[in-house]
Amino acid sequence: MARPSRRSRGSVTIEDVARAAGVSAMTVSRVMNGEKNVRDSTRAAVREAIERLKYSPNTAARSLAAGQATHIGLLYANPSDAYLSQFLVGALEGARRAGCHLVIEACEYEQESEQAEAARRFATTQVEGVILPPPLSESVPILTELAAAEIPVVTVAMGRLYENALNIRIDDFSAAREMTDYLLGLGHRRIGLIKGSLTQIASSERERGFRAALEAAGLDPEEAPIEQGDFTFRSGLAAAERLLDRPDRPTAIFASNDDMAAAAVSVAHRRGLAVPGDISIVGFDDTAPATTVWPELTTVRQPVSAMSEAALDLLLADLRSRRSGADTGQAERVLDHELVIRESSGPVAKLRPAKARKSA
Repeated sequence: MARPSRRSRGSVTIEDVARAAGVSAMTVSRVMNGEKNVRDSTRAAVREAIERLKYSPNTAARSLAAGQATHIGLLYANPSDAYLSQFLVGALEGARRAGCHLVIEACEYEQESEQAEAARRFATTQVEGVILPPPLSESVPILTELAAAEIPVVTVAMGRLYENALNIRIDDFSAAREMTDYLLGLGHRRIGLIKGSLTQIASSERERGFRAALEAAGLDPEEAPIEQGDFTFRSGLAAAERLLDRPDRPTAIFASNDDMAAAAVSVAHRRGLAVPGDISIVGFDDTAPATTVWPELTTVRQPVSAMSEAALDLLLADLRSRRSGADTGQAERVLDHELVIRESSGPVAKLRPAKARKSA
C-alpha cells in the first residue's frame, strides 16, 4: 500500500497554504502579519487559500513561516542514564531558545524490524525533523524509514555520515589517543581498555585511537589487555573483574565511558587496590558519574549538552534551507573535546598483590 503523504496525516500547515496559493511560506507569513510589501493579487490568493483550507494562523504557524520547526522529534535508546540526561538537558534548552517543541520518545527495541516499526510510528507524529542520539544514530532501519518519510535527520556521535543526513560529533579517535598518551606519559605501559558497544562506531574509533597511541610509543597493541563492555555500569564491573584477574594486571584502565570507569573504580576498591596509588582509572564523556565516585575521574569531556543543542540548530538551519528551495544534503560539525585531569590517575606505581575476590 502506498505511504500517505506527511501532509495528509494531520492539520493544515503554512506550507499547504503556500502551495495552494502558489507562493512561498514567507509570503504567507507576510500576509498573516499584515506587511505591506505584498501585491494585492497575491494577498487575495493567500487569503482565499487560508479560507478554503480552513487554516488557523497561530504562534506555531508563525514560527514555521520564520523558518523554525514547531515540532522536532527526538528518538532515544541510550544505556547510559548519565549521558542521556545531559543530552536531553541540552536539547530542551535548545528548543526553549529556538521556540520549538520537542517530541521525545524511547525506542528500546533491539530487533531491526521493531526499530523500523517504531520509526514508522514516530513519522506519523507530524514532527518536522528528528534528532537521533547514539546508539539509534547508527540504526539503518530507523534512518531508512525516516528517509522514506522525507523527514530530515541529524545523527549525533555517528562516526560516518549517512546519506543525506546531518551529523554532530567529536573526534573520538583523537580524544582516545590523547587520553592514552596521557597515561603513557605517567609511565604506564600495561594499560587496559574496556571497549564500548560493538554496534557503535564511536567504540571502534576510541579503540583505534588507543591502539594508535600504543603503537606510536613502541608498544604492541595486540598485547594490550582489552575487554568488551557495552557502555553500562554492569558491563564495566564484569570487564574490570576480567582485567584484574589477569596475572599481569594492568597498571591503568581506560574505560570507554564514565559509567564503566566508575564500575572499574568499584571493583578496584573491592579488591583492596588504591586508586590511583595502585591503579589509575580513567573514563570518557565527563558525565555525572565522573564526579560522584571517589576519587573523581580523569576523563575526556565530550560536550554532550552542547552536541544536542548543536544538533537542533543544524536541523533548524536545514529546514529553513529546504523551505527556501535550497539544495540540502550531508553536513557535519565536529565539536571540541577536552582532557579533564582529576584524582583517579597518577604515575605508575610498583605493583602489589590485590586482595582475593570474595566468592558470591
